[in-house]
Amino acid sequence: MSLHYALWSFLSSTLGILAICEITKLVGHPLLIGSFGASAVLLFGATDSSLSQPRNLVGGHLVSAIVAVIVVALFGSTTFAMALGVGLSIFVMNLTHTTHPPGGATALIGVQAAVGPGFILLPVLAGALILLVTAIFTNNVVYHRSYPKHWL
Repeated sequence: MSLHYALWSFLSSTLGILAICEITKLVGHPLLIGSFGASAVLLFGATDSSLSQPRNLVGGHLVSAIVAVIVVALFGSTTFAMALGVGLSIFVMNLTHTTHPPGGATALIGVQAAVGPGFILLPVLAGALILLVTAIFTNNVVYHRSYPKHWL
């Protein structure tokens, strides 16, 4: 990996997380969750990976958030529920071809925090879309990158 690529990964990932933080200030609702840091690694540091593509990014986070909400509704926020949430999110991401490793963290965060249905839209969908828009912009503004490789 070249210094140029690594530097652009640094700048674009910083911009992606900063965009979520700034939009959080505008809307007055927290949109940043820890799993978005891991998504930034994929979106800005491994742009060619199938795990970085829009279907995986958005689908993986959404599937995992939905799983978290269902697990919390059925089992609460126990240690068993947290483990089940991660395992089920991986299972469903695999079945739906939306595997995005940070999705496992989204499920864990959701179950641990005992989230309700609102978690799916804010912060998960909103944050994932902000990262996606940032990735589309920053990964196509320079000559040495092209993103996404595919949408579906």
